[in-house]
Amino acid sequence: MPAVVRRSKLLKLRLDRFSHAMAGIERGDVRSLHRVRVASRRLRELVPILQLEADTAKKLSRRLRKVTARLGSLRELDVLVALIDDLRRSSPEHREALNRVGVAVAKARDESRKRRLDELPAEELDRVARKLARVLNDVRRSEEAGSARGGPARAKAALWAIDARIAHRAGRLQQFVQSAGALYLPDRLHAVRIAVKKLRYAIELAPASHQPRRADDLRGLRRVQEILGRMHDFQVLIDRVRGVQASLAPPSLAAWRQLDALLTAMDDECRRLHARYVRARADLDELTRRLVAAPSAPSTRSARHAG
Repeated sequence: MPAVVRRSKLLKLRLDRFSHAMAGIERGDVRSLHRVRVASRRLRELVPILQLEADTAKKLSRRLRKVTARLGSLRELDVLVALIDDLRRSSPEHREALNRVGVAVAKARDESRKRRLDELPAEELDRVARKLARVLNDVRRSEEAGSARGGPARAKAALWAIDARIAHRAGRLQQFVQSAGALYLPDRLHAVRIAVKKLRYAIELAPASHQPRRADDLRGLRRVQEILGRMHDFQVLIDRVRGVQASLAPPSLAAWRQLDALLTAMDDECRRLHARYVRARADLDELTRRLVAAPSAPSTRSARHAG
């Protein structure tokens, strides 16, 4: 049976996740902030596939991008707090240094949480959700009107658009992987991590019957994302530790040495994670080459180049 894509179904699934996470924020569940951010990323990947008016798509993407960006720093600080707690248990020899850094990170997180909630109040999230609900109704009406005239062709066009989106994201990832090479270059590896995430979200749009290797591809990308994500978290913590080290007041040689030992241990861990990434690059290269080579329709050029 040929694969069928209903744009309304794809949108409803992602809107439901976004709305559910919003409800968690209203109940005071801080973890829901991060779920809202992830849901906003998945919605951004879907927007070019919905075949909306250009102005509508642009405004919707801009609103979702604002949600993603404003919650990003808060997610990062929450992850650092959890990472510090993990390191306290696994590396007791660095406990004093971790306690010193933990105080600074916890303070920054509390300040960021209040600031982000002020900048992105529940009313703003509600407006985004209502706009998405209106778009969902419009997409449903479009599908119903089109079912009587050229329904199969429209469904095939949606599949082509998804194929083009996947090929575009795979091509971007391929470029970032080649740019990073086999060297330990944190900024370039961070770009690879973001590109992996975007390709994952694009592949999720495709029906399993249309992408026979979908599950394997998603598992492989998730594995690379976890390696690079862990590495990125350590790199961010390294920057925090250096900041604490530079601002020691009063200056303390013992504290400086404790922080320096922690930095060395974390840098070693980053290099171990990088070695795991390098071993996974061959599979990543094969995956991106295959997805870039997948056929797509010329009419989906906007889906390839949007975002």
